[in-house]
Amino acid sequence: MASQNTAARGAGDRILSIDVVRGMAVLGILLMNIVAMGLPTYVYINPIYGGGTTGADFWAWAINNVFTDGKMRALFTMLFGASAMLIAGRAESGTGLGPVQTHYRRLFWMFVIGMIHAYFFFLGDILVTYALAGALVFPLRRLDPRLLIGLGGALLAALFVWHWSDAGQMNTLMAAAMAPDADEAARNAWAQASQGFLPPPGFSEQETAMFRGGFLEALEARARVAALLQISIPIDAGPEAVGQMLIGMGLFRLGFFSLGWSTRAYLVMMALGYAIAAPFAALQTWMIHAAGFEPLRTHELMVWQSITRPFIALAHASALLLIVRAGLFRSLVSRLEAAGRMAFTNYLMTSVITSLVFCGYGLGLYAHLSRAELLWVVAGVWALILLWSRPWLARFRYGPLEWVWRSLVQWKRQPFRKAAA
Repeated sequence: MASQNTAARGAGDRILSIDVVRGMAVLGILLMNIVAMGLPTYVYINPIYGGGTTGADFWAWAINNVFTDGKMRALFTMLFGASAMLIAGRAESGTGLGPVQTHYRRLFWMFVIGMIHAYFFFLGDILVTYALAGALVFPLRRLDPRLLIGLGGALLAALFVWHWSDAGQMNTLMAAAMAPDADEAARNAWAQASQGFLPPPGFSEQETAMFRGGFLEALEARARVAALLQISIPIDAGPEAVGQMLIGMGLFRLGFFSLGWSTRAYLVMMALGYAIAAPFAALQTWMIHAAGFEPLRTHELMVWQSITRPFIALAHASALLLIVRAGLFRSLVSRLEAAGRMAFTNYLMTSVITSLVFCGYGLGLYAHLSRAELLWVVAGVWALILLWSRPWLARFRYGPLEWVWRSLVQWKRQPFRKAAA
């Protein structure tokens, strides 16, 4: 099961199948990020706060809620864990920096670039989280792969129990705050606990005005939310990323991402994701809609949906890996591979492009498009990524930001252009 199928290999020391899956993930993650890019922050949490809850807008939310929300991020994070293993292996067999130096230098520069990204381009940056989580998981890389997967799953299960318990306390806090004789302490406790899913009065209107303003106004609005999200990393995003990275490291060691599994094993993974986890997520989605998107009920049900993320993510990966193995859709697979090889550039450039589309110093479309209309922007960015990545790599060794990153890690200018044939 752990052998690497030669069909998974690309040019040089690349593993084609990993790049293809990463290409799908970097495209898919935009389906949810676009909501935080083009609409007020709390719309991402609950569509009742904007973007539309009926017709095409409802279906755009519902389908993404089942198949992409949290799932593409989970897959992207697992692939980061897999890549850490791959790069460490290359460093161990090379003559330059060792695996430890390579890894932690990569994380240092990822953290720096992530901070710039979060405050200047996209408040929902994931790179800072990856840098911090990646520092924790690397010392565990030599553990048995099944133990890595078990530890990752146990951490995600513990995080679910914590969120489930926290959500269960919300009704008590709300009842105490809404009681006729509620004191200030009770009201403050509810306000503090509910800020994760209830926007403060006037917050969305102020945020919209600032993003439609000039560069400095958008910077201030972005910084407010980015700082709050980064504060939550140690207790929320960080543990989730650690758990998913550990699973990705274990799966890489077992050959999952390099086509080392049997076709039957990939089909079993697809069945777990599509026949069990997806219907469960769809049920939760229907229950949220049936409750009229009531904020507290929505929050409670979203906690349960976290269980489905790794299974649906791996089902997506399994389906694409079987397509690669079968040699189907070769042109699309080739373009996904190129997009995956340039995932760092494509992820960051997506934020640059969308900031110019939505902010007042660009086209100023922030909060002007509905949730369904945002998908046209997604389609445009996807087309750009798929069209430009392969021609670029035909001429250059790396994507432009991958080259900058490598040069910073090595602290010397790396080869960039490919030699003429």
